[in-house]
Amino acid sequence: MMAAPDVDVLIVGGGPVGLAAAIEARLVGLSATIIEPRGQGGPDSTGGGSGSIDKACGEGIMPGAVPALARLGVAPHGHPLRGVSYQSAGHRVDHRFRSGSGLGVRRTELSRALAQRADELGVGRVSGRVDAIEQDGTGVTAAGVTARYLLGADGLHSTVRRLCGLEITVPQQGRRFGLRRHYAIAPWSDLIEVHWTPRAEAYVTPVSHDLVGIALLGPARTDFDEAIASVPALASRLAGVPPASSLRGAGPFDQRATRRSFGRVMLVGDASGYVDAITGEGIRVGLAQARAAIECIAAGRPGYYEREWMLRTRDFRVLTAGLVAAATSPFRGAIVPTAVALPRVFGVVVERLAR
Repeated sequence: MMAAPDVDVLIVGGGPVGLAAAIEARLVGLSATIIEPRGQGGPDSTGGGSGSIDKACGEGIMPGAVPALARLGVAPHGHPLRGVSYQSAGHRVDHRFRSGSGLGVRRTELSRALAQRADELGVGRVSGRVDAIEQDGTGVTAAGVTARYLLGADGLHSTVRRLCGLEITVPQQGRRFGLRRHYAIAPWSDLIEVHWTPRAEAYVTPVSHDLVGIALLGPARTDFDEAIASVPALASRLAGVPPASSLRGAGPFDQRATRRSFGRVMLVGDASGYVDAITGEGIRVGLAQARAAIECIAAGRPGYYEREWMLRTRDFRVLTAGLVAAATSPFRGAIVPTAVALPRVFGVVVERLAR
């Protein structure tokens, strides 16, 4: 029989979703410990201290995620985002959020704010890697820590998902990747600009009064500089502006799991399966999953998590899969012209994703 639990919830992964899950646990009176192998910060770190782990991502937080963070007691510094603009050669359509403002936030700043709140609430920390998971009817053990439940929040290439036999092999053909770099320039818009090129999308997100992040989504071997050069309006704004961070990559995005739980183990965030970054909803959806997992544990109904996961990610999965299918099809070039011709439909989709 396994030893008595050291903690109620053990969370593998100290990124934003893992930190959010730990905060959720403490808010309902559960003890929580995070296992994270990576050091603090990195070459692009803002020096935010504990939890400031950088990652290539769009860094736009949709309006629905802002109050979700506030409920956790987290208010990261960033730049207001008022809407979304789709642009391609000769075409542009803008939609301003009706559900409140979003927020452009450096990944390191978001992690810093979440880590600070987790520390305030007494979340434990363990530096280490998980290379085995053991569980029985009373607990689960990983990296020398025994808990009542374990949450795998260790990202796209989740070790927890693999160790639990929940991973599905996805064909390599057609998989998409992300690249991100920052530029020290004042934002010229309060919209998330999405510039559609023939092969990739360039997401322009203001993250402070003097810093803009550009994330590129596209197929393998996409060249960042060539893609930016193919968007004259964007290339002209960045002419002579030195990069403010190194180029980071992420992917492939399409990751799948057979299910989201295995005994006393639950998967949250990207570890639970991911479609694509094309809609910019990763943080909002990850926060919803973290809350659902902790609510199920607190209610003594961990078996309900799979159903809750399906319900809370449904819009993201359906709309994102549809948009990715169009973006990787011969109809890619018609996406922005169609949005321009049907601005109300474009607005409905944006609002649905922004909730």
